[in-house]
Amino acid sequence: MEEKLSVLKELIKMARVDADVREMEYRLILEMAKLLGVEKDHFDLLFDEYIEYKPPSSEFDRILQFHRLVLVANVDLNVNNKEKLHLKECGIRLGLRPEAVDRVLKEMTLHENGMIPTTVMLKIFQTYHN
Repeated sequence: MEEKLSVLKELIKMARVDADVREMEYRLILEMAKLLGVEKDHFDLLFDEYIEYKPPSSEFDRILQFHRLVLVANVDLNVNNKEKLHLKECGIRLGLRPEAVDRVLKEMTLHENGMIPTTVMLKIFQTYHN
């Protein structure tokens, strides 16, 4: 459960990078919380709670987490430089190849609303896999 809460806390941090959490960001992260089995009451507490960062253990789950972060950044249809920098930092903290993270940041400009399909995201990381 700690890993799930850590994942959600990172998504909340992403939403807060450019100011307050917008309603659409909140709803998206809440839906992700529900998919992870975290109830709304517990989810709401995460906004004021310190959670130690624990990146997912498997590479696939770390890529999935990065994809979630990209979705949260793009949900308001405006990704500023501060958010891009935060995404890059998150990718590095997740242990992902910096070249792949940079490619994702460029690729998201090619998709409607910056929403990169999961298959495209996975192909990018496969290209840079060790």
